[in-house]
Amino acid sequence: MPLRKNLKRVDAERSADPGAVRAAAITLLSRRDFAARELHEKLTSRGFEADSVTAVLCELTGEGLLDDERYAQNYVSFHARRKQGPVRIAAELRAHGLAPELIKAALASGPDWHALARSTRVAKFGPKPPGSWAEKARQARFLQYRGFSSDHIRTATGADPDLD
Repeated sequence: MPLRKNLKRVDAERSADPGAVRAAAITLLSRRDFAARELHEKLTSRGFEADSVTAVLCELTGEGLLDDERYAQNYVSFHARRKQGPVRIAAELRAHGLAPELIKAALASGPDWHALARSTRVAKFGPKPPGSWAEKARQARFLQYRGFSSDHIRTATGADPDLD
């Protein structure tokens, strides 16, 4: 059975009602945290007018219920615990519409990315360092897929050609 998204469209008379927009936004925020642009897109896709949505989101931001900085920090923390690297996390945050300075600050307050890359490599391939260049390349591709930069990968795999 195919899955369908259940988009609850609002009727024309409620589409500009700030109370209805606020109620829908609070309902969505009660389930999980959203970036402002992401929530704006979700509400407008349900049929709310963009001007009303923008005004309500400004109110929610002023009240502290909607905070892109908090969202970015929580996002980085959650995905780092899932052993994803900063390159991948930054790309996903850009896709959610966060400002580059918020992304940079959230990544800077994140974990030690070199240590995370090492622990991710050890969890997947074991504590023994890679013996051949082919194995180093395989492990490097895995870490690159997980979102680690080349510096993090070199640290994790010991793939520095000057040392070999």
